[in-house]
Amino acid sequence: MTEIMAGNRPVNKLIEKKALELNRECKILIVGTGLIGGSYAMGLSRKGYDVSAIDTDADSIAFGLEKGYFRRGSTEAQPDMLAAADIVVIGLYPTTLLKWLEDNQQYLRPGTLITDVSGVKSSIVDKAQSFLRRDVEFCASHPMAGREVSGIRNADWRIFRNANFIITPTAGNTAEGIATVRALAEELEFKTIRELDVYAHDRMIGFLSQLTHAIAVSLMTCNDDEDLAAFTGDSFRDLTRIARINDVMWSELFLLNRDILMENIDQFSAELGRLRGMLEQNDRDGLRQMFRKSTERRAQFDAGK
Repeated sequence: MTEIMAGNRPVNKLIEKKALELNRECKILIVGTGLIGGSYAMGLSRKGYDVSAIDTDADSIAFGLEKGYFRRGSTEAQPDMLAAADIVVIGLYPTTLLKWLEDNQQYLRPGTLITDVSGVKSSIVDKAQSFLRRDVEFCASHPMAGREVSGIRNADWRIFRNANFIITPTAGNTAEGIATVRALAEELEFKTIRELDVYAHDRMIGFLSQLTHAIAVSLMTCNDDEDLAAFTGDSFRDLTRIARINDVMWSELFLLNRDILMENIDQFSAELGRLRGMLEQNDRDGLRQMFRKSTERRAQFDAGK
């Protein structure tokens, strides 16, 4: 893992106005109130922040206002709402994120800090920073939290507790901007906050998240026996928990990171093939050695909880 220490990062001279330090006076705008955006709004509002929201779905806005997740809401990007924001959190799909920034950056006031929640970075961060005004800053991030449900009605700030948070700074970010995104994650009570460059992030996520979803989906689609649900046990349920998948979002994430994901699928297929070879050769010692290695590595994950 390539960790980048923000404290050693020089201030980017291309940014003409520094982002504000996070404090209770900051006004935060959430763009896209799905599960993660809604949970951000919920978590930040309970900490006393002035939160507003934009979502094209009127029902989501109405629900968030009713629950008090944000004070103001709109189904359109209203210029006065954007101009009032100190921090903008974009909870949109990656390609939609870029289009939204291009269309609406004109309304942001100088010094606005923008961050996101998307699951791929190398395909969006450089593009976003290349066309953004120099008096605003985009510092990308990825909350490693979620559920097998979607939408603001399933929002819950507690999904961030004990979860990991990744910041993906570039040379186009300031130390102040990075620190503010870190402070935002701390306010949301993420357990571990790390920094990775965008390419290391995509390699890590390609294995830890996208490959696991690909395996879960393949398990659910490789056998058409209609009676499986009546006989399944906990092991199959655990392995396929994430197979209830948002087809729009995950197809976009897979394709945006396809080269890395294909490498990981090949690596997994080779390891599964090695296990198959042990079965073919009646190699019990080889199987036991593989199982012991798996158990030891899984213990490391459990120790980190």
